[in-house]
Amino acid sequence: MLIGEESWTELMTAGRTVDPARLAAAEAVTGPEDPINIQYTSGTTGFPKGATLSHRNILNNGYFVGELLEYTEQDRICVPVPFYHCFGMVMGNLASVSHGACVVIPAPAFDPEATLRAVAAERCTSLYGVPTMFIGMLNDPGFAGHDLSSLRTGIMAGSPCPTEVMKQVVERMGMRDVSICYGMTETSPVSTQTRTTDSLEHRVSTVGRVGPHLEVKVIDPATGRTLPRGSDGELCTRGYSVMIGYWAQPEQTAAVVDSEGWMHTGDLAAMDADGYVTITGRIKDVVIRGGENIYPREVEEFLYTHPDVLDAQVVGVPDERYGEELMAWVRLRPGAPELTAEAVREFCTGKLAHFKIPRYVHVVDAFPITITGKVRKVEMRQESARLLGL
Repeated sequence: MLIGEESWTELMTAGRTVDPARLAAAEAVTGPEDPINIQYTSGTTGFPKGATLSHRNILNNGYFVGELLEYTEQDRICVPVPFYHCFGMVMGNLASVSHGACVVIPAPAFDPEATLRAVAAERCTSLYGVPTMFIGMLNDPGFAGHDLSSLRTGIMAGSPCPTEVMKQVVERMGMRDVSICYGMTETSPVSTQTRTTDSLEHRVSTVGRVGPHLEVKVIDPATGRTLPRGSDGELCTRGYSVMIGYWAQPEQTAAVVDSEGWMHTGDLAAMDADGYVTITGRIKDVVIRGGENIYPREVEEFLYTHPDVLDAQVVGVPDERYGEELMAWVRLRPGAPELTAEAVREFCTGKLAHFKIPRYVHVVDAFPITITGKVRKVEMRQESARLLGL
């Protein structure tokens, strides 16, 4: 169903015929803790699961995200991310509704040029997207022809953002107050967020601080012990945002939400003395090469500095000698020459530890992604092993 189609008109018409008494009766038996939405996870590391979310979960999260972005009824939010996912539904629609702001829908599905055109035509003040979307817009051939001067803020979320992309979003798109949000479907979704007053350094190197009325901690995944500031461990969050549970999957729920209400995210993080959180990777994504733990994000950030690399993702592949080796999937800038594994190793030598230098390089036009725009590393690992005959 699309806005403007006959089916949309029929839906709006049907809503006007509902007896107010029926609506009041339904409201009387509905509580804030009742489930309102079964939201499927993105499936970046496996099969999607149905996270059951309540009115309290999503309305509060949308409201507080909007508060930290300083939304008012004067804001116009361009939302090119899906409405059937928490990014569009909660951070987009509910942040807007709870602040009286306007939502601009640029196209039925994400299109870089259509999004840029909508921002310019509708004088949007805020723009949402995952990093791959912003990379697409920044590298659109017609980028320079769009007036983006109305933008002041927005959200980049969904997956780790390369530092250089964040800098370009601020400098070239004018989103001086852009916010990095971190979370997951199971937490409605946002747990930490950068503020408009945060420095550019905090916005390019962290995912901000914990949101209002929420708690976060970093624990040792093996023992569950809370770790001191600055230590790497698993990030956990607790508060109003934690889901009711996975729909009809009590054992799966108990595996991630403990008896004290802490959601175990599966993400590796560290928290500094001021409460800023840095995500270093996912527990499932850590590559163990010859006993050394390698966090793919560090290598990806470095590969992005190569002048010919548009985007990079790194996964581990089986290796008889070391257990695992690194394989880099890269997207090249238009017109760039073919990039070989030897050239990548030469670029990395002396700048990365030798065991962090990718052994294999696979050049692609696009990464396998979920329907919400997140990179599916589980699929990349499987395809890498197939390509290498492992």
